[in-house]
Amino acid sequence: MASNTGSKTSEIFQGQVLLYRNLYGLVDAMCLKWMAELGIPDIIHNHGQPITFPELVSTLQVPPTKVSGVQSLMHYLAHKGFFEIVRIHDNVEEKEAYALTAASELLVKGSDLCLAPMVECLLNPTFADSFHQLKKWTYEDDLTLFNISLGSPLWDFLNKNPAFNKLFNEAMASDSQMMNLALRDCKAFEGLESIVDVGGGTGITAKIICETFPNLKCIVLDRPHVVENLSGRNNLTYVGGDMFKSIPKADAVLFKWIFHNWNDNDCMKILENSKEAISSAGKKGKVIVIDIVINENKEEHEITGLKLMMDVHMASVINGKERREEEWKKLFVKAGFQSYKISPLTGYLSLIEIYP
Repeated sequence: MASNTGSKTSEIFQGQVLLYRNLYGLVDAMCLKWMAELGIPDIIHNHGQPITFPELVSTLQVPPTKVSGVQSLMHYLAHKGFFEIVRIHDNVEEKEAYALTAASELLVKGSDLCLAPMVECLLNPTFADSFHQLKKWTYEDDLTLFNISLGSPLWDFLNKNPAFNKLFNEAMASDSQMMNLALRDCKAFEGLESIVDVGGGTGITAKIICETFPNLKCIVLDRPHVVENLSGRNNLTYVGGDMFKSIPKADAVLFKWIFHNWNDNDCMKILENSKEAISSAGKKGKVIVIDIVINENKEEHEITGLKLMMDVHMASVINGKERREEEWKKLFVKAGFQSYKISPLTGYLSLIEIYP
């Protein structure tokens, strides 16, 4: 087999596999959406044990003509790690059945850790179809994918569309539930008397912090229309405001998944306001950032791949970015901070403590 590229035949075939794997990558997302929309994790969970394929299609009331296709979907999702194929025994014979895995358990609705709203939000056609405009986005100065496809920046679109704003907030709240695991043994909040959760939405993360540290006063700062109907309790209060103008004073300021939404100049302004907010806290004052730190040399290839994929997502949809440690350090120094410490938090998120 001849090739003018000079590549070996095996390399050409490997290239084709790589190309096709990414070309058909849309199928991964759509299979995930299919599984969540049909509530298959809920069906298996409610079944109380691994479910056989005939039991599953019976519960779903799948037409006979689609049974084979559904089986293909289930086998593929099992191969991807969303289900485990196990052997079960009854009084007559041994059968093959599908069991939940850690990934599909995260889609069981009503559970403490349910990420189904993230699937619903990110794969909503209004948002997902924006990626068809990547070519146009490349040549449109300063415009994001959402500017092009929705006619306005994401935040303006959410302000004007209550249904999508609700969808977005529910997605962010579901992700914040994961913080319950991450913050359980976190030492970053010890010794603090007050903290402001900037962009804290409906307060899921703040509530977790308040429950874990009952003596810590927590303020959630977000857009006025996000918090206007929310009422505080005990050591939790809500404040409507703009982080680009000012941040309430406290011992610490928390940003969970916030900085990746903004460019460096915007982040500089936020950090400067944060430094002002903790100025009266003395030595215990600090900024706490929960976000991505890209580090290709010290992490697994798959983790780096996820972070780089999210970097593409943030860059295109809202002109944001995920950052490497040297990029974070540059921001901190320019904003007048003296030192910082990075610690692992979840599978892909880090906790950064920044000191004035």
